[in-house]
Amino acid sequence: MSTLDEEDRREYYRIEDRIALEISPLSAAEALGTDLLQDTSPLFNLLSELHLSEFESQHLLRQLSDKDRTLAAFLKAQNKRIDLLSAVVAQTLLGQLSAPQAVVLSEGGIEFSQAEPLAADTCVAVKLVLMPQALGLLLRAKVTHCDRNADGQYEVGTEFIDTTDAQRQLLARYILQRQAQQRRQALEQNDPSAS
Repeated sequence: MSTLDEEDRREYYRIEDRIALEISPLSAAEALGTDLLQDTSPLFNLLSELHLSEFESQHLLRQLSDKDRTLAAFLKAQNKRIDLLSAVVAQTLLGQLSAPQAVVLSEGGIEFSQAEPLAADTCVAVKLVLMPQALGLLLRAKVTHCDRNADGQYEVGTEFIDTTDAQRQLLARYILQRQAQQRRQALEQNDPSAS
């Protein structure tokens, strides 16, 4: 595969976004652990578990759809109700986190700005709430670079480590949905007949 193709593919799964974000250093034991990180906020843990369990049960719902359409329709309606409840939990959490900030997000990591530097190879917990899907994730990451910018802030790049397949796929789905939304918005702004 050529370098241009790799660059195109890399950009396809990378978005600029504004999200609620909290970064905290991990202890040596937490950095080496393979268990899912737990947050001190029960609401955040609940939100995270809601999305992971919903994701893990999607294949069962697809199998049910083939066999019993009525039951599948009922379960989809229940799933919608759970999504609405998770949005309420996410809105409550947003009040507890810092204001949404500009980031570059990919399946493999996140880049953000902050006032304090982080040393390369430092392991951190990345707590993010992605809207409007009300997706809460707490991921381990390793700092890949930290450079001071012209504004005196530090541009920090991280690489996610030890993410589960479900976490990776939830991130990928979010990124693809946001890309589609951003493309639609760009087309609407450029289309003179839409006015």
